Amino acid sequence: MNSRINAQIIANCRLVMEAFKAGKLGQTRMPEDSNPWFSSRAAPTGKTSAKDCEMRLAYFTLPMALNYQRDSYKLWEAALKTFNDPETRFVFDVAALTKASESEVRAALTKHKVALQPNKHIATWRTIARTIHEHWGSFEKFFDAVDGDFLILKRLVNIDHKKGFPYISGPKIFNYWSFIITTYGGVRLTNRGHIEIAPDTHITQCSVKLGVITALEAEALGKEAVSLRWRELLSESGIDPIDMHPPLWFWSRNGFIFEL
Repeated sequence: MNSRINAQIIANCRLVMEAFKAGKLGQTRMPEDSNPWFSSRAAPTGKTSAKDCEMRLAYFTLPMALNYQRDSYKLWEAALKTFNDPETRFVFDVAALTKASESEVRAALTKHKVALQPNKHIATWRTIARTIHEHWGSFEKFFDAVDGDFLILKRLVNIDHKKGFPYISGPKIFNYWSFIITTYGGVRLTNRGHIEIAPDTHITQCSVKLGVITALEAEALGKEAVSLRWRELLSESGIDPIDMHPPLWFWSRNGFIFEL
């Protein structure tokens, strides 16, 4: 792909990003906007209590591990109901989770349908909570341990403690989760430009429409190859690949109502 074509694709990417910010892509309410008191998409600038910070990190981590082949909007609506229910909020407290029995956790996670699979989903949730509690004590200390570096976070989750982070350690959800914790969770990470775009159906459709890949490549290339294509395209553009995810996702999901 020559430089002239690359420049045009990047220019179109900027147009889509601007349209997203201006509300020209249609409905752009993110699934994760269903959250308690921490509704801003930007990292917080004011002081928050240690308890609030910890709950915030747990809230934007644990439900993510159950976000597989299901409606993301319904998942996060269920997470919000679970958090707002005094009887079930404890599932966002890793210390409390380690003391609760499996049946107690199952009852709490299924009450508002955060968990749809009463065995696998409960095991996934408890495993991540146990990993955080046993190795770091809290989510806040876990993120302190990565020293604000995405590459260290990636090593801890994808390699050093991979089995302790079921599903989140998978490449697609890990990169998207990293985006969510920086966008919603208030976590600031260096090397954020290494967070890969997650090529689901919508991102793939946009990739073809923009000319990042061809229709034939959309069928033949694996997700990692598509992510690499985006990284190479945006390498000197000043755009982090993952920041293209929401604009592209909504552009496709809403039927490409914005025309370039």
